[in-house]
Amino acid sequence: MKVKFKYGIKTYSGTVDEMTYGSYRKGNLCIGREYVYPTLTDNNHQKGAIVKNLAKVYSEVSSDYLADLKTYGVRNGKENVPRNQLIPTSFSLWLKMMFAWGASDPTHIDLATVTLADIVALDAEVYTIAQAVEAGFLPMVTMYEDLTSSIQ
Repeated sequence: MKVKFKYGIKTYSGTVDEMTYGSYRKGNLCIGREYVYPTLTDNNHQKGAIVKNLAKVYSEVSSDYLADLKTYGVRNGKENVPRNQLIPTSFSLWLKMMFAWGASDPTHIDLATVTLADIVALDAEVYTIAQAVEAGFLPMVTMYEDLTSSIQ
């Protein structure tokens, strides 16, 4: 349904009090509908298990590696992210990199069970941020070659 707000508010996007609002036509139209919680599927549970495991691995990586990932994030934000978008966090970049790595060899890499020791033993392309950029798991940035801290 079309929504009209008081006090000069033209439009709103988000969910409030069991209603979901969407802004359309460059902020000139607001449509509201009843909020319906989505049905969880097996895919939701599978992705949840993978992200939970990757968060555990993320907490175990070296502080130098995390510093390199944050440095990469700043450079990526300046070079690859439009000014009207938020810069991805280091954790979101971690997830993007790991999902790309998992997709590169899905028969041998199971992200739901991978450990830091597995990554080191496989000498994976995510061992350093520079290797991940060279492998195409993260977008190219200038001076990525200096991000060589090991994951362990």
